[in-house]
Amino acid sequence: MKTVNKIRHFFELHGYNVLSRVADKLGMQATSVRLFFIYISFVTLGLSFGVYLTLAFLLRLKDMIYTKRSSVFDL
Repeated sequence: MKTVNKIRHFFELHGYNVLSRVADKLGMQATSVRLFFIYISFVTLGLSFGVYLTLAFLLRLKDMIYTKRSSVFDL
C-alpha cells in the first residue's frame, strides 16, 4: 500500500501541474486553461459519438434499401 501512495503522490506532484505550467507559459489564468481543456474533451467525445451514430444510421438505411434478392436460378 505504501508503494501505491508513492506512485499517487508522484503523479499528483508532477502530472496535475501540467495545465498550470501551460497557463504560465501562455500568460493566462490556470482556471481558464482547465475549462478550455474540459470543454474540448466534451466536444471531441460528442463529435465522435455523433459520427458513430450517423454511420450506424446510414448502414441500417443501406441494409433496408439493398436487400438480397433471390437468384433467378433458385426458382
